[in-house]
Amino acid sequence: MFYIYLLKSRLNNGFCVGFTPDLKSRLLKHNRGDVLSTKRYLPRELMYYEAYKSKKDAVLREKQLKRFAKSFSMLKRRLKYSLVFQG
Repeated sequence: MFYIYLLKSRLNNGFCVGFTPDLKSRLLKHNRGDVLSTKRYLPRELMYYEAYKSKKDAVLREKQLKRFAKSFSMLKRRLKYSLVFQG
């Protein structure tokens, strides 16, 4: 399986969209600070993910969301209450 994911920073509430074949491992890397682009705003929480059988489909969806345009706005509206940190 291939995954696209949405992480949210607890520090600045910023979002990060990514792609990986191993979601659990990737989340650990983000929160250990092993990912240069996200280590400044730790910790990160997994807010959403989608699973795909096709790598091409997952990469296309990641690119679509990384534009932070209509697709990303629609996803945020769908997840309106889920994107609020609990506790």
